Amino acid sequence: MRTRDIQFAPRLLPAPEAAHYLGVSTSTLRSLNIPRRQLGAKRLYDRLDLDAFASGLPTEGNLSGDSECDSLFGVSS
Repeated sequence: MRTRDIQFAPRLLPAPEAAHYLGVSTSTLRSLNIPRRQLGAKRLYDRLDLDAFASGLPTEGNLSGDSECDSLFGVSS
């Protein structure tokens, strides 16, 4: 019987890895309002919280939430 090597991304990340995951510096990460999990003496960032934070950021060209098409038709959010 052959065993498989299962590789997956860790869910809980220390600050340097969490910062790298988001593409920011560690000091920037710590200034953001992202909760940390406590595991013994460790303070770790949950990858799901990091994803939620990144998904909540505005997209370029649509900072107000209204699209150019919406404004042409008088629709606003």
